[in-house]
Amino acid sequence: MNDHYSALDTWTLVRSYGGGTIYYPTATDQGTFGAIAISPGLNGTWPGIAWLGPRLASQGFVVFGIETNNLNDSPVSRGTQLLAALDYLTQRSSVRGRVDAGRLAVAGHSMGGGGALDAALRRPSLQAAIGNAPYLPSGNLSTDRVPTLVYAMQNDTLVPPSRLTTMYNTMPATTEKAYIEIAGAGHNYIGQPSTTLARTMIPWMKIFIDDDVRYSQFLCPLTNRDGISQYRNSCPLI
Repeated sequence: MNDHYSALDTWTLVRSYGGGTIYYPTATDQGTFGAIAISPGLNGTWPGIAWLGPRLASQGFVVFGIETNNLNDSPVSRGTQLLAALDYLTQRSSVRGRVDAGRLAVAGHSMGGGGALDAALRRPSLQAAIGNAPYLPSGNLSTDRVPTLVYAMQNDTLVPPSRLTTMYNTMPATTEKAYIEIAGAGHNYIGQPSTTLARTMIPWMKIFIDDDVRYSQFLCPLTNRDGISQYRNSCPLI
């Protein structure tokens, strides 16, 4: 894993999305890296969840924290913008030489989480998707083929766990999946750095983006349940 990263702002983009910040490992001797595009939620901007950028980049990923075109963009619009951001990373960005175009993932919070799930439904070639308290109006993931991790917040009244467990249960048995409920957390829990999120999110990305089987041991079974009130999975995940 790489402990060093750099960041660059990118604002001179097509109108497919509203710009953002790219974080990338500075190592030049480790080949290319998988990439993750992340969207904030309704009325949110990237700085509100920006701790994810350096945290994930330090583990050997290129991370694109996007700004959406409008603060109230729908989940479908955010899904489109996440896919456009990945295309920019791999095709036109100044760090495209560091990105493996075959190892891409999406993530997001709230409507951005719904956007990540929508992107996974539309681009099954993605390696992984993570929705944090995701709002997806249809609540239907029956055609999801992308390994998907869903986070619920125990005290979330905007996107309650009951809604997310129902959505989680629509995923096909053939799709790798996991559901993690964070104990005592509210809808905007992701706004502060969280070791509980990091220690579960990073293994998911390592397993499915990097094909690193060593990380399965952290999720199958879950080695540390501190701060987690519910855990469901399709283990062994590999």
